[in-house]
Amino acid sequence: MTVLTGGCQCGAIRYSLSAEPYTEFCHCDMCKRATGGVFAALSGVRKDQLTWTRGEPSYFRSSSLSKRGFCPNCGTPLSFDYDSKDTIEVTTGSLDEPERAPVQAHFGVESRLSWLKLCDGLPEKATGASPDSPVNRPDFKPQQDPDR
Repeated sequence: MTVLTGGCQCGAIRYSLSAEPYTEFCHCDMCKRATGGVFAALSGVRKDQLTWTRGEPSYFRSSSLSKRGFCPNCGTPLSFDYDSKDTIEVTTGSLDEPERAPVQAHFGVESRLSWLKLCDGLPEKATGASPDSPVNRPDFKPQQDPDR
């Protein structure tokens, strides 16, 4: 069952997700560099819930712990994958309907730019925080503010 689909800008790489993703804004310096943005929006599922349906991404080993997938034709950043986790994250902007993957938390907040003011009240976690943190679980659902 396909829940969401996405792909690169030129159309050479396409994927589908078979589950609702959890979405975080990552403020770490590596994600900023990898995306060219002031943070990365990443939407994660278990690895068995992502299927590459057209083409395959190329990979860049961005650290000794992870790799990043991208389109070898147009350069679109597509995924972030820790070697030791059973989850993978796609770039939220590469989803066909990114509106359907609302952000649930902030990660790497110690590297957030001082002038970036989102004021969204979402949970925040520093890089290196416990991997058992609820924010790291694919089933993470933050409490909704009743005033929103």
